[in-house]
Amino acid sequence: MPVLAVCGHSGSGKTTLIEWVIPELVRRRLRVAAVKHDVHAIQIDRPGKDSDRLFTAGADVYLRGSSEHLVRRHHRDSAEFDVELRDIRRSYDVVLVEGFKHSPWPKVWLLGAGERLPPADVAAVLDIYPRDADRAARFLALIDDQLPRQWRQTPVYGGILIGGASRRMGRPKHLLRAADASWIEQIAAVAGDAVERLVVVGSGELPPGLTGITRLPDAADCDGPLAGMLAARRWAPDAGWLFMACDMPDISRAAIDWLLSQRAPGRWAVLPRLSGQDRIEPLFAYYDPRIATVLEDMAGSRRFGFQHLLANQACLCPRVPESLVPAWRNVNTPDDLALAR
Repeated sequence: MPVLAVCGHSGSGKTTLIEWVIPELVRRRLRVAAVKHDVHAIQIDRPGKDSDRLFTAGADVYLRGSSEHLVRRHHRDSAEFDVELRDIRRSYDVVLVEGFKHSPWPKVWLLGAGERLPPADVAAVLDIYPRDADRAARFLALIDDQLPRQWRQTPVYGGILIGGASRRMGRPKHLLRAADASWIEQIAAVAGDAVERLVVVGSGELPPGLTGITRLPDAADCDGPLAGMLAARRWAPDAGWLFMACDMPDISRAAIDWLLSQRAPGRWAVLPRLSGQDRIEPLFAYYDPRIATVLEDMAGSRRFGFQHLLANQACLCPRVPESLVPAWRNVNTPDDLALAR
């Protein structure tokens, strides 16, 4: 996940540089987090206020206002911060860290007065900015280089969702056959070469050709496709996921390649729309790791539909090229099956 540190001695301009670049990153619809190291006591509350009294009494305090919220936590051990930073990285497109010069993260060093080089014990320095340099322009150029580079390290896994007896079809849909293979075998053969790992999510019999594939049970705290998607995401939270339904026998490599080509920093999901339709297709769609909190909120609120994601600025909802539309065809009824054959 993209993390860049801005380091230098006190007075070198670290906060100013980060403050300069944040508006441009936000303009690009990137979600930005700033993490600051301060060796002094943090002053964010007024003594005597209710929230300060609760914190002083020993509680971690969560404050929510009309346009912002704040979490004030007690520092207990250094490992706790590492866990918090990992969670921050999973929720933001860019994390800009001020300080932490001895961290392993890639960093820039801001030279102070009379300084020519960073200290010898500071590692992973990507660039050094003199005081008279155009620091904002150079830092934005570095972010433009590093963000895609780090973002592309996110592995892409594939999840085929199965489940249900499908009484209308006479047998589970994933076991229906096309030519010499079942639908699920056909989908697995196409998708297996396009992703780093392929899993089957849900209960049901599998054909002998897939006996060695990784299987996951649906999440127990929600229903529908979201149950399978959350199960996969919780199993591999740092992966991007290509989720496919087992009743889409025409999924093609060309359609997968097009779908994955729509990914970019700042896009937390690629949810296709078919020609002439405003609704999104939540399956045979791509989900970035950062969408996790959105999906978990859907489960927690018992809202299992996906159409509200059209309004989420982090979700791209592109039109599927006409030549690829058949890949999104669902076979739900015997009539659909007759047409498929």
